[in-house]
Amino acid sequence: MNCPFCGHSESKVTDSRAWEGGVRRRRECLSCGRRFTTIERVELGGVHVVKKDGRREEFSRDKIIAGVRKACEKRAIPLGAIEELADEIETAVYALGKAEVPAAFIGELVMERLRELDQIAYIRFASVYRAFADMEDLKEELAALEAGWARPGVPKAQLALLPCSTGTDRWR
Repeated sequence: MNCPFCGHSESKVTDSRAWEGGVRRRRECLSCGRRFTTIERVELGGVHVVKKDGRREEFSRDKIIAGVRKACEKRAIPLGAIEELADEIETAVYALGKAEVPAAFIGELVMERLRELDQIAYIRFASVYRAFADMEDLKEELAALEAGWARPGVPKAQLALLPCSTGTDRWR
């Protein structure tokens, strides 16, 4: 492990703790004496993503995080929710036990999780992923989202944050 401050290749581990999906290690550089933290995760290899055009590339959790972060930009998303979403998708992909997974499968998993996390982020991601051709495609997606949006675990007597789209003064 190279020191991020001086680049020296030797460090000693001063503390190790279990962390979400990996190990968090506190290290001290043997050259400059500065301390830094590393997070180590088990990297499962061997799963390739088959793109629409037939290309294949190694599955990348980081690409999922980057895409979801872009969709969630300037949204009030809880800390760690994007990483948790990426963990769920990574687990689902590796649980298939296949060497190749279609990109469409991963995209649908991302959209399913985003729909539960944040509707605006979902629409942003869907607009890029599904490459809406015009406003009609976007309207259809919005209608499908609205029709399928349920408020699980919320008492019926509780007022919603969003008014009904029927134009009445009633709330969902």
